Amino acid sequence: MNILLWVVQVLLLGMYGMAGILKGFTPAKAKEQLAWAKSRPEGLIRFIGIVELLGALGMVLPMLTGILPWLTPLAAAGLVVVQVLAIFTVHVPDKDYKSIPFNVVLLLLALFVAWGRWGLFAG
Repeated sequence: MNILLWVVQVLLLGMYGMAGILKGFTPAKAKEQLAWAKSRPEGLIRFIGIVELLGALGMVLPMLTGILPWLTPLAAAGLVVVQVLAIFTVHVPDKDYKSIPFNVVLLLLALFVAWGRWGLFAG
């Protein structure tokens, strides 16, 4: 179970890391590449990107370094919230239904890490 959790954590690090860098540091480029971002202010896009980047780092670094490893399931839970907000405040209102399955996959992977890591620390 531990190996599977690490694989998912690294996968989420890559996904959210790339998305976070794009949105957080080049919001104008994100507006060009992401349909939902075209109608959103750059400040919001940048904020979402930084949140995703911090969540991505929190997915791996605390457990990897052994410093405050309880932050990893919190980061995963935070990324679950990011996906719920993305689905219900962006994609559903914009009728962008084709994007929702990808968001659900990311949500489920982050939920798996949060559940798995809290479960390992509880026992």
